[in-house]
Amino acid sequence: MLSSTRLGPLTRARVLLRSRRSCSLPQTASLSGSSIKSLQDAFRDPSSPFHIPPGQTGPESPDSPPSLPDPTPSQSSHPSTAVGSPAENARAKLVSMGYDAGSFWEQSIVWGHHDSFRHVNNAHYLRFIESGRMVWLMALGEVLGGEERVKAMLAGQGISLILKSANVNFRRPVTFPDTLLIGHRPITSSSRTQFTLNAVLYSYAQQAVVADSDSVLVWYDYDSLKKCDPGDDTWRILKAASHDGQEN
Repeated sequence: MLSSTRLGPLTRARVLLRSRRSCSLPQTASLSGSSIKSLQDAFRDPSSPFHIPPGQTGPESPDSPPSLPDPTPSQSSHPSTAVGSPAENARAKLVSMGYDAGSFWEQSIVWGHHDSFRHVNNAHYLRFIESGRMVWLMALGEVLGGEERVKAMLAGQGISLILKSANVNFRRPVTFPDTLLIGHRPITSSSRTQFTLNAVLYSYAQQAVVADSDSVLVWYDYDSLKKCDPGDDTWRILKAASHDGQEN
């Protein structure tokens, strides 16, 4: 691009005359000794067809048409919104959806998770959700009775939880490489012995929910080997963390 501040007056005149063939030079703009000043005045005069405002450039070549203002708004007039990392975006999204941040589990996808259809095999999702569910159970145990209660619940001692059923809705195929963020939230009902634990799986690579699941968990007394009511304190804690809903 040729700058108006770097071209000589005669060169600029030749460039602009050829790019604006419909315009003509003033009668005083000849090649006599006074023509240089006349041309300079023409370039400086905002009303002149040969005027190039300071800071702007002339045509790229003598045959190039005059440049037009860029109609695209500048970036400064529309500043871009700051975007966090995929992990930060995923956590923020799940929290906004009501999932407990204390239950979040990051599941790395490895090549071996693929099947012959070249995506993560559906059976693996149950394992992914199981890992996240145990993180959620540990967080619950910590609230109920600290580290000792967590150890007892994981070891199946005293009152803990047992899985009754689980379903998975597959929304998008997942491929390597990727990481899934898995979150859980309880959904209580009028039952005193069971509740639904809802899970969501969010892809860092796709920045989208790729699957969700509902599992029915039953309070179980492992000493007497039967389901039980865990007591008012436990239900108060669960209901406080519950996403309102009704079990089927």
